[in-house]
Amino acid sequence: MTQDMRDSCLQDWSDREAVAESMLPLVGSLFRKNNVITSLYGRAIINRSVIDIMKAHRFVRHMEKQELTVHDTFPVLKALTELDVNSIHVDIGRLAVKYRKEGNGMDVKEFVAAELGDAIGQNPVDSESRDIVLYGFGRIGRLLARILIEKAGAGRGLRLRAIVVRRGKGDDLVKRASLLRRDSVHGTFRGSLTIDEENEALIANGNYIKIIYASNPAEIDYTAYGINNALVIDNTGVWRDQAGLSQHLNAKGVSRVLLTAPGKGDIKNIVYGINHSDVAAEDTILSAASCTTNAITPVLKVMHDQYNIISGHVETVHSYTNDQNLIDNYHSGDRRGRSAPLNMVITETGAAKAVAKALPALKGKLTGNAIRVPTPNVSMAILSLNLSKEVTVEEVNDYLRDVSLNTELHRQIDWVNSPEVVSTDFVGNSHAGIVDAKATIVNGSHVNLYVWYDNEYGYSRQVVRIAHQLCGVEYPMFPRA
Repeated sequence: MTQDMRDSCLQDWSDREAVAESMLPLVGSLFRKNNVITSLYGRAIINRSVIDIMKAHRFVRHMEKQELTVHDTFPVLKALTELDVNSIHVDIGRLAVKYRKEGNGMDVKEFVAAELGDAIGQNPVDSESRDIVLYGFGRIGRLLARILIEKAGAGRGLRLRAIVVRRGKGDDLVKRASLLRRDSVHGTFRGSLTIDEENEALIANGNYIKIIYASNPAEIDYTAYGINNALVIDNTGVWRDQAGLSQHLNAKGVSRVLLTAPGKGDIKNIVYGINHSDVAAEDTILSAASCTTNAITPVLKVMHDQYNIISGHVETVHSYTNDQNLIDNYHSGDRRGRSAPLNMVITETGAAKAVAKALPALKGKLTGNAIRVPTPNVSMAILSLNLSKEVTVEEVNDYLRDVSLNTELHRQIDWVNSPEVVSTDFVGNSHAGIVDAKATIVNGSHVNLYVWYDNEYGYSRQVVRIAHQLCGVEYPMFPRA
């Protein structure tokens, strides 16, 4: 490589870096002043660094098979700042690619205005915030807190007002704050976190969050803390039926309950993107199903829509969870008493049957089992499917790639085509599931699909999507699928 080539590469990087730096204040201003959420092919760019933004652009190459740079997206972002828009979600990467393909001589601002249509000039979806209470503060609870705090913006939309826990020994509040601030899997909290010990509260990025110590839901009066019409997200898993979860509704200030585990009995199990339209105004208790059900149901739906699934088996290779023992000890469940970090543990999963609750067309067609493995996060579902027609690897992969890009399920289904990816590469992925194209196997009408999923973060993002729906603060997404 010549000196001129080296200088050219460095200059190109510096130019892109400068443009990315100029994008940061525009992204922040749109979010805080107009409640406009910007992303790039599903990758968050709010509260991200210059390098994060540049890497998000690089990701587009293997999805669209073409380069996308900040020089393409900056004009789109700038056009957004010059239009009267409020309370929308805009994927500037998809818009930039669409402009490249369909611009037809229009300038960027004119094209963006045409794409947004009636959204221009509309009032904010909801000028008032909606109160959220987290009941429990374990792995999912803390991730939900991080997501809600990050999405709080100027205080509109969902607002985390309180966290309910049982008081622990020692400096309980300090320890809770420390677990939110530092996470061995998901890294450090993005922002500032302080403790108000006198009033037993946390202040996270300006969000004042009351810590309520209680032993059962019904004893709490949330209105005493200024909390009203709240959605309680129960992430303890202690109660999973109507009777147990109804205790939350007996507490003053609560209007709805969302369970972060499969619900029992007649409780609706909602997989956002699949059956969220089944939620009725009179539904006060709902379940967000399981992480595995959320990961596999969208992929199963699109495969059934296109190829008609005759039968199938779901095998989940799942990271160990807090339900298992660190070392061999008594456990009421079969095999789960054996050391989680040292063993692969065969156990049951209800995900295959649970799919039918969200996708009745597959009722009775799937079996399932699970293997817990010594990794702390990110799991995989192997979908072994018998279809009604013969297919090829290329056909199935191209179809799933298109689904991940161009349908309303693009937030649920991600797609990757690298021969080098491993589980840790998907920590923090916001999709419900990620299809590994390189692992797809086809033999006539039999297909094996390998679907990765961050069983903590990806699932938590699905929970928050349901919460937005229940609180009536869903934002229209552009460009339209």
